[in-house]
Amino acid sequence: MENVTVTPIHTILVANRGEIARRIMRTAHDMGIATVAIYADADANAPFVHEADSAIALNGRTSTETYLDFDKVLNAALRSGADAIHPGYGFLSENQAFAQAVIDAGIKWIGPSPQVIGLMGDKLSAKRLMVEADVPTLPGIELTADSDLAAAASEIGYPVLVKASAGGGGRGMRVVEHEADLQAAVDSAKREAGSSFGDDTVFLEKWLAVSRHVEFQILGDTHGNLVHCFERECSIQRRHQKIIEEAPSPAVTQALRERMGHAAISAAKKLGYSSAGTVEFLLSGDDFYFLEVNARLQVEHPVTEEIIGHDLVREQIRVAQGEVLSLCQEDLQVNGWAIEARLYAENPQKNFLPSPGTVAAWVPSSVGNARFDSGVETGSIIGTDFDPMIAKVIVHAPTRTEAAARLARALETTQIQGLTTNRDFLVATLRTPEFLAGDTTTDFIERVNPARTRHISPDQFADAAIAVCMEGQARRVANAKIGRRLPSGWRVSTMPMERISFTLGEQLIHVQYQSQRNGHFKFVINDQSLHVESFNCGTGDVDIAIDGRRLSFAVQPMGETWLVQSNKGGFELLEQPRYPLPGVADIGGGLTAPMPGAVLTTEVEPGMTVEKGQLLVILEAMKMEHRITAPFTGVVEKVHVNIAEQVENGQLLVTIIETQGT
Repeated sequence: MENVTVTPIHTILVANRGEIARRIMRTAHDMGIATVAIYADADANAPFVHEADSAIALNGRTSTETYLDFDKVLNAALRSGADAIHPGYGFLSENQAFAQAVIDAGIKWIGPSPQVIGLMGDKLSAKRLMVEADVPTLPGIELTADSDLAAAASEIGYPVLVKASAGGGGRGMRVVEHEADLQAAVDSAKREAGSSFGDDTVFLEKWLAVSRHVEFQILGDTHGNLVHCFERECSIQRRHQKIIEEAPSPAVTQALRERMGHAAISAAKKLGYSSAGTVEFLLSGDDFYFLEVNARLQVEHPVTEEIIGHDLVREQIRVAQGEVLSLCQEDLQVNGWAIEARLYAENPQKNFLPSPGTVAAWVPSSVGNARFDSGVETGSIIGTDFDPMIAKVIVHAPTRTEAAARLARALETTQIQGLTTNRDFLVATLRTPEFLAGDTTTDFIERVNPARTRHISPDQFADAAIAVCMEGQARRVANAKIGRRLPSGWRVSTMPMERISFTLGEQLIHVQYQSQRNGHFKFVINDQSLHVESFNCGTGDVDIAIDGRRLSFAVQPMGETWLVQSNKGGFELLEQPRYPLPGVADIGGGLTAPMPGAVLTTEVEPGMTVEKGQLLVILEAMKMEHRITAPFTGVVEKVHVNIAEQVENGQLLVTIIETQGT
């Protein structure tokens, strides 16, 4: 064996935020390596900042002003004395110039070489190299200022995918079915790519509407050793962004695994690849096509770690120190099944629109031995400037069926409240017959259409309402200035029943309850009388028996809202005022902002006639574009916002007078 020079790393600056920053720090600390965090203004009190050994403010709000600011990040590394930088994923992780500048500054870069990043960061050059390496590819055409869009799309054949050449994560991607939509899709993709990656180059690629997204994890060192760590399937996506990933793939046989693994290694050898990376393919039947190489760690890397039993971040750090890979292909085996779900602050009922807000309660479940890679804690704010991911939840089990069941249960019993999330949609997806059968093509969400929200039965609503009443009553007794020594409910005379009402979404419930001399309670809900016994209340942990059914809840007040967590999931009950409050009249014909964001474009002006579905305004929030369209045919009365204006959730954007008879 050749002589190996190892240069130990002492301090790593993590050039990222959120869950991936915490993930990298965890391994670094386990290896005895100090860490440095960098942070935007909104992240000043984030968990990853507190968990680092030291932290440096980047003095800015947006990605462009902070985590994408080449000079600020490098200067922070130099100031901190860090001898290595780990970029995580996204932001500057695939920026060739930044990687080279880090190396030129005498700091170790924990990732593939700048040359490889340059080749693979440009998806067009990557496709050309893969053709040379005999790896199957899809047809693609680069778009320049002189390109004939219609001719290029016609040559490939509709549907086509407009795709950013730089970056990933679903940013800068648009599927186009018809020529009439092509120019707008290209313009939108270029804006989003430029905002997210600093490079607005896009190209057209053939779009396979029904396929599987299967990728191979690769690892290499600087001594020529290369392995693949088998495949992950990431077919369940919305907005071209993965939300459920698993390893191995239910569609990949051993023979197909060997073919695809060989192609992945061929691609890596062509590049002279080192560190961790991913070779992505589209799989259709037994045919597969190269998509891209992600020259970095992937969001979904934990499922691979779970089935092979190795820490990929540790291998990255070891490679950066000059060490030889600690594993070879013969050592690696697929052990069981791992599934990951990405928990996002988004609203599945509104086409997965991001839903920023404050995490009022965050208690990861202890059920199913799940792994939580999260970037939040109770009180964290999911803002509009960054990706709305809350956490990744990963389960490893002997079989796929058990992994799916345990992951669904872990999600269901995790307390995440105060903002709208995709949790219930993820649970429903994992329990669909199609998912359990492994029928997970990229059109899964549109084809299977899992329930977007959890159905809450009247009985579940009633149980939650009783838990809230019992918790509220116990807190009032504990806070009373007199009579503290008397038993709860003790009276010298019979008191009338307490009356209270709650709403849960569209449901309304009226509750009456009365304490009894024996310390128990009588409840009346919908003319049904119930006997309730309290074992513990008043501390937020409610333990009660309703007609002999022993139930446990976590209950927490938040203004007029009560946050309730049961073993069936979370509830947010809004306590109704005893007397009606003055209402606020609806704004007739007014279109409001569905979330905080910035106005990118206004496409109409007063007096214009618009058709139903016509584009009115484009908002940018959480690094993605959101199109506000006309809900009906009418005449624009007023445009209430200007380009570049920051708007709040619910702010009036455009007023339209509906045309009668349409």
